[in-house]
Amino acid sequence: MSPKPAASVPTALELEILKVVWQRGQATVREVYLDLAQTRKIAYTTVLTMMGILEQKGHLTKSAGERANVYRAAQPRESVVRNMVNEFITRVFSGSAKPLLVHLVDDATFEPEELAEIETRLKEKRGGTKAGAPPVRRKRRTTQD
Repeated sequence: MSPKPAASVPTALELEILKVVWQRGQATVREVYLDLAQTRKIAYTTVLTMMGILEQKGHLTKSAGERANVYRAAQPRESVVRNMVNEFITRVFSGSAKPLLVHLVDDATFEPEELAEIETRLKEKRGGTKAGAPPVRRKRRTTQD
């Protein structure tokens, strides 16, 4: 059975769970629970329920292991992050990334290494896209004032 496409961007807790699965490559509910319990108070049953929801939404796939079900991410981290950023830009900035970039440049404090990396990426973008990476195009929503 092929995995269904992810239905939505993950919530904060769903994203925490996905981060554990991405870091491990695959994980049981117990492994995710133990990892999360190191940094936050959470019930095993909450993790179990949330992982079931993530599977239903198409973010995780499940297979039978020797003693417990094993979960894997249905999409790579980069794909989920890209979808989350695109959804945020669409929702908050009506599909235009420019106001977000202006805000980040005006308000964020960047380390010199981060600025150098951003400058390098901008130069690459001006010279064309990387091989195999088509430009991202977003639908712009029109607002009527």
